[in-house]
Amino acid sequence: MKIREYFEHTEGYGVLSTASPSGRVDAALYAKPYFIDDETIAFIMADRLTYRNLKVNPYASYLFLEEEKFLRGARLYLTKKKEERNPELIDELRQLRHYISQDEIYEEDTYLVYFTIDKVLPLIGSEHEGLGPIS
Repeated sequence: MKIREYFEHTEGYGVLSTASPSGRVDAALYAKPYFIDDETIAFIMADRLTYRNLKVNPYASYLFLEEEKFLRGARLYLTKKKEERNPELIDELRQLRHYISQDEIYEEDTYLVYFTIDKVLPLIGSEHEGLGPIS
């Protein structure tokens, strides 16, 4: 199964982890990623610690825990590709998931941050265990 299809058909919760240049780790709750293509995802980010870490260290990991199945999910290893400040596109993406418009609840600047998916692993185990062939 392609990782894009997995996320389209699986409900759950995610944690995006980043690190500062000195190695201080941050972890924050994030919704499922937006798939741009089979190798590229994006997250909507406010100008907070996760976003600031990515300005100086492009590497991140995203841990996804399935809602319905105990200890099942995926780990995505990511490299930041680019970012853009595009309120119209961000609102369009939010509406796809029925989120409230940015202007209604967010006072801070938001960015669409794009990542290359470097590696996908199951939540527990190695690439040879767990979910089976997710690519």
